[in-house]
Amino acid sequence: MTPAELAEAWTTRFGDAATTSESHGEVTADVPVESWLDALTFARDDLGCAFFDWLTAVDELEDGFAIVVHLYSLEGRHHLLVRTRVPRENPALPTATGVFRGANWHERETFEMFGIAFDGHPNPVPLLLPDGFEGHPLRKDFVLAARVAKPWPGAKEPGEAGHGAPSRRRVRPPGVPDDWGPSHA
Repeated sequence: MTPAELAEAWTTRFGDAATTSESHGEVTADVPVESWLDALTFARDDLGCAFFDWLTAVDELEDGFAIVVHLYSLEGRHHLLVRTRVPRENPALPTATGVFRGANWHERETFEMFGIAFDGHPNPVPLLLPDGFEGHPLRKDFVLAARVAKPWPGAKEPGEAGHGAPSRRRVRPPGVPDDWGPSHA
């Protein structure tokens, strides 16, 4: 299918509820949360996108989180991104594991890293982070303690490497509160 045919198929199936865009020959379909599973099933069954490649999220700050799935059609040789947006407060989405078994690992990772719940997930146990880890490290508001607690090993600013050059005023990395870190403990 050409990108124009893919876009038309989405419009025919979902009407104004879905919007499509094209970039570099790939189509992205944006759907509301209520249509998430229908959209994935439509992509698999009607558009031939049976190869589930990956699922992740993007932190859009006050706009919430964009959940993105990349699918591919082996027969038609076309790529497709399906995307939806969940709110920042209580972010949740129905699990896609009933449509694509490969979504299992990706949803677990996305839950750990972004804090997005996938309702109905068959095994929502931690995957990557150590026991007792607090927070979601891929959220933009997550404070990276290592950047504050010790010098960055790739220091390029004068005085950061600890060699004789005069030091500039130390500036905290973006998003780190002024009262955070070892000097304020």
